Amino acid sequence: MPFNFAQIFQDDLITSMVRKTAYGLATTCVLGAAAYAGYCVAAPEKHQLRHYRHPELNDQIEKVLDSLKITDDQLEQIMHLLEEEMNAGLSPLTHHQAIVKMFPTYVRNIPNGTEIGQVLALDLGGTNFRVLLIDLRGNSRIELTSKIFLIPQSVMIGDGKRLFRHLAECLHEFMQKERILNTGVCYPIGFTFSFPCQQEGLASARLTAWTKGFDCSGVVNEDVVKLLQDAIDEKRINAKCVALINDTVGTLMACAYKDPSTAIGLILGTGTNACYIENLDKVGTWKGDYNEPKQVIINMEWGAFGDNGRLNLIRTKYDEEVDLSSMNPGKQIFEKMISGMYMGEIVRLIILDLLQQELLFLGHRDTYGDYKTPLYNRGGFYTKFVSTVEIDEGIQFSNTRRVLEDIGIRNPTYDDCAIVRHICRQVSKRAAKLAAAGLAVLINRIGRSNITVGVDGSLYRYHPRFKHNMERCMETLINKSIQFKLTLSDDGSGKGAAMVACLADDSLCKKSVVHNETTRD
Repeated sequence: MPFNFAQIFQDDLITSMVRKTAYGLATTCVLGAAAYAGYCVAAPEKHQLRHYRHPELNDQIEKVLDSLKITDDQLEQIMHLLEEEMNAGLSPLTHHQAIVKMFPTYVRNIPNGTEIGQVLALDLGGTNFRVLLIDLRGNSRIELTSKIFLIPQSVMIGDGKRLFRHLAECLHEFMQKERILNTGVCYPIGFTFSFPCQQEGLASARLTAWTKGFDCSGVVNEDVVKLLQDAIDEKRINAKCVALINDTVGTLMACAYKDPSTAIGLILGTGTNACYIENLDKVGTWKGDYNEPKQVIINMEWGAFGDNGRLNLIRTKYDEEVDLSSMNPGKQIFEKMISGMYMGEIVRLIILDLLQQELLFLGHRDTYGDYKTPLYNRGGFYTKFVSTVEIDEGIQFSNTRRVLEDIGIRNPTYDDCAIVRHICRQVSKRAAKLAAAGLAVLINRIGRSNITVGVDGSLYRYHPRFKHNMERCMETLINKSIQFKLTLSDDGSGKGAAMVACLADDSLCKKSVVHNETTRD
């Protein structure tokens, strides 16, 4: 057969091209593998981090978060310091300079569910003003009607008498609608007034400063109960303000109506505070009588614990930054480590720290350089995001992804979501431990065998793990002979104020509970 030189030439050409292509591909693969190996050697931490499915196993991340961890020994030390500050606030010799003020509230009787009668409650703590008619039916049964009135901006910053006249007009409208106006019955009023006051009696308190956007003239240093009653009398309304309280006391009282073993009230929301029942012989600042019951509810104002530097042993650089950028630097140190107003900001600062250390959102740093996004702005990570993130279970992280997108993080990886959830859990767990330590001091101090704590506030109410984390910590700190229970209080600002008013009015109060030695097990 004759040779086909053209075909042979064509085959050799194709073979040569295939060989060259194969050599090129092989060289590219070798160079790529070498480059990747070099990257792994040069940056082993970055390479390995992407394979961590459990961020708590990553030493670098844990080194950042270790500052948030509080040991049992530190908790016991904090408890000891808090009790010292409490005693300073209760002593007439040291009360003036005390950090934890321990104000006597003049509320001495505690409901037990047998009270019967109709009581009015007023609740002023912001731009909304609530009026409630509460019908106590005994056997811990309550019927309630209420209406919310808006406080116009002009009234919030106008003349003080105009403010209280406006409140009286709202009360008049409500009573007229409920057909209890001018009935010949004088209805007792419990007034929840959530502004800083120096209480001088159950129905006497002087405003020390306006907050929450209010700035009415002629009210600071005046008795707000008298100003309210003058406005009520001017409108010829058949009602009398017999008690003024804050929301913490209201929380205790509302819970006690259903559970007479309640001895502590706790607020865990935007802010935090606690109150508890104290024996009069321990209250050196008491200026009232010593008749039965020999007890009084103490408004601790415990958010200021640490303002004198005694909590520096557990404060982190994130706490210090939150404090410096707040409206009240150096004040409310304990509150800034616990409450809802600051928890989200602590999380945001930790996220930024990990991002700057290239431990979070790896490979996307250029994408996340937009300083207009919420991540880079103070307050951009809401505390409600902490609760939302911690609800996530499993591998989907649908809530966490949505939160991260809300703060400007696009397409977060599984590891990014796992790390952010771990941060949220550590921050909220620390807050729960600190709140638990504070409650443990009060429960051990009261010393009864069964104690219920009435709790209210958005942080406690909506966070999925806060109650559980508190209870686990409290079990290790409270004397083993004491049984305790945390109960969500229902509308302390409304129902609690009504309870105090009921007990202050002898015509309504059928029975009351005295938590003295005769009632202790």
